[in-house]
Amino acid sequence: MAKNDCNYRDAIKAPSANKKDLEVQLVLSLILGISALLAFCVLRPRWPSLYSARKRRLDSSVSLPALPRSFLGWIPKLYRVTEDQILDSAGLDAFVFLAFFKMATRLFMTMAFFAIVVLWPINSHYRNFQPALGGGHELPERGNGHDGGDDDISDHSFLWAYVVFTYFFAGLTLYSVNWETFRIVKLRQKYLGSQSTVTDRTFRLTGISPRMRSEAKLKSLIERLDIGLVESVTLCRHWKDLDALVGHRDKILRRLEAAWARYLKQQQSQSPTRSRRDSSRQVNNDEESGDNTQLLISEPNQPHVAAGDRPLVTIRYGPLKLRSRKVDAIDYYEERLRIMDQQVSEARKKKYEPTDMALVTMDSVASCQMAIQARIDPRPGRLLTKLSPSPSDLVWKNTYSPRGIRRLKSWAITLFITVLTLIWIFPTAIIASWLSICTIKRVLPAFAHWLSLHPIIHSLFQNGGPTLVVSLLNVAVPYLYDWLSNHQGMMSQGDVELSVISKNFFFTFFNTFFVFAVSRTGFEFWSVLRDMLKDTSKIPAAIAADVEELSIFYINFIMLQGIGLMPFRILEVGSVFLLPIYRMMSSTPRDFVELQKPPVFQYGFYLPTALLVFNLCLIYSVLRWGFAILVFGSVYFLLGYFTFKYMVLYAMDQPQHATGGAWRIICYRIVIGLVVFEVVMVGQIASLSAFVQSLAVVPVIPFTIWYSYYFKQRFEPLTRYIALRAIKKSGVAADGEQAVDEASDDDSEPRPPRGVMRRGSTLDEFKEKDLVFVNPSLVVPLPQPWIYEDPPPQPSPDEEGTETNGSSQPQPALILPHADRSLGIGDDNVWADNRGRDAR
Repeated sequence: MAKNDCNYRDAIKAPSANKKDLEVQLVLSLILGISALLAFCVLRPRWPSLYSARKRRLDSSVSLPALPRSFLGWIPKLYRVTEDQILDSAGLDAFVFLAFFKMATRLFMTMAFFAIVVLWPINSHYRNFQPALGGGHELPERGNGHDGGDDDISDHSFLWAYVVFTYFFAGLTLYSVNWETFRIVKLRQKYLGSQSTVTDRTFRLTGISPRMRSEAKLKSLIERLDIGLVESVTLCRHWKDLDALVGHRDKILRRLEAAWARYLKQQQSQSPTRSRRDSSRQVNNDEESGDNTQLLISEPNQPHVAAGDRPLVTIRYGPLKLRSRKVDAIDYYEERLRIMDQQVSEARKKKYEPTDMALVTMDSVASCQMAIQARIDPRPGRLLTKLSPSPSDLVWKNTYSPRGIRRLKSWAITLFITVLTLIWIFPTAIIASWLSICTIKRVLPAFAHWLSLHPIIHSLFQNGGPTLVVSLLNVAVPYLYDWLSNHQGMMSQGDVELSVISKNFFFTFFNTFFVFAVSRTGFEFWSVLRDMLKDTSKIPAAIAADVEELSIFYINFIMLQGIGLMPFRILEVGSVFLLPIYRMMSSTPRDFVELQKPPVFQYGFYLPTALLVFNLCLIYSVLRWGFAILVFGSVYFLLGYFTFKYMVLYAMDQPQHATGGAWRIICYRIVIGLVVFEVVMVGQIASLSAFVQSLAVVPVIPFTIWYSYYFKQRFEPLTRYIALRAIKKSGVAADGEQAVDEASDDDSEPRPPRGVMRRGSTLDEFKEKDLVFVNPSLVVPLPQPWIYEDPPPQPSPDEEGTETNGSSQPQPALILPHADRSLGIGDDNVWADNRGRDAR
């Protein structure tokens, strides 16, 4: 076989452990990161609508300092934003997310210190490990114990240092997690206990028997429990037809607006002067009449009767829709919209069959928490109480979906995602193989020879290719999992967000670490896994054999993710490149206003990669290259803290009701990483024929597993519910009577700001003011066609009452589904109350 021939099964192997490779990857990451940071510093003051979108839309009462417009002056100002200000302006979810990055930075800096001061000299002396950069020579590889490699040693006493630091690093990690959990739980209880939103006073009641499906009966039942008074009961009903009508009407409305936009654009190109004159005359007529119901009335001064070709639409009719003809698009869609308005109005007056779910709002948070944390009915599956999402976060179409259908969809999508994650090994391996030196030698031998003459570019292909593939997959796959999670039948977008975090972590950890740790190549994974299942005692040694050889790959990965790609996140490259495309696709005023909305910060897109890096730092912390991974891991989390701090505070929205539920997922995934770290250390030490030291590591594994059960019993309930003693009654001063005995708490723990603890001052209370649990399809005014620059007038209260069923039911604040109603678009917010706008 020729020297340049390659085994296809080895197309994806660990990058060469060459000193030059780390230098090249570091320089490349620095070039990418610094260029992105400089671009952001230049564009930030020029594009405030993108990079300061959230800050511009925040209420002035929110205590978030404005950042200077200077080139680098915003960095010290961002650093000085305190945790109190984060909690006050961004909510509990953002606080928990950033607290994880701070904890990881402190932890890995401490571990890096010991790895450099203690473990590096030990490895250098006993294992001939010399990782000094420069020279381009091959780094010493771990031998197999049979060929006289550097690990073929007789003195195993130094391996007790591995045992000690395995215990030390595992204990330090659990201590950090435990300390941070105490702090977050305490702050969470104070934060949520100080507010009284409609969400905090509402619980979901499921498993309602057919004879109890009445608002009056449910109210009487709950009040007979003597846990408090019921403020309102919303019995979920089969609103599928109504929701479908409203959704179809929205499509017709947008088609009508698009038809008007095409026509007006054509008129402006034919006669700009006449078009502007007619548009001005039409606006004046609308203002004078004060009525937006004249769409179908033809008058000589309206632009839709001006000379010119009007847009046409093809309609099909007859048997099997075989016949067709072209009609005026504007007239057709206006008539369709008029018919849809009548159908929606009639559908809103109908009585719909109730489901087995209701939303019960109590008069106090304490009453709601007592109902949630207790069993109401002794029969299994009857009258189950659960936490309720916020009105804007609730997915109403899933409230009337049968429980069996939702469960079936959940199981089917979970199974599909599991299978997809497993089979994703092969496209990952194939794509990465295209960038390997093996493939280049086989397909382009001349180019491969040129690469051999240029070691820097050769290193980019050899090491940067697989790293780039893994990084891009970590960016692309979450979008697929987010789409699948939204079709899983969950009740709220908050539940979808937590589900996306779990799914994406499973994908990234399995495909980025476990597959390559087991086989080093995606092609060999199944055969190696089958051999290990036949003899499970080989699992630690098999994993340890390949884990250390992948050290350079994961150093490059963390380096690229942190130094190279983290600044691109704050630059919002996706939004910058997609904005011109979206603008070209937009034609109506409504489309352009929707482009002004800031992107939504989705924790499921960012947290899984951070958890993967966290676990990689743990797994490699005691190994020979552990000091480098810990150093770059500290840099990753330090840069990530500043990057995401800017994004959640100034650039992106977070519409969900903040509960800090992501902390549970973070802690459980850290425990998984610790268990893998300990198993790797057992196999690593055993591979050096030090069986006594290997057995000495084993006891820490059950202790770590026990901690997960300890966390579940002690902390998890406090991350889901609000303790009754933490709830402050309305009207009681925060510095007066305290439900929790502060004297027994550690004074070193930070306390929430007095402004946050004041009644009515939390972000969630501000966002959910005047909201009630009502399906928007029942009460939200039907939007009128938006044809010109100014938005159409909102229906008056009398018109709103005639459109609905005429009941005296309180009207909710008008919100977009899954939107943050506290963060408008300034004067361009078409859903804002006109009276409130005038008052400002």
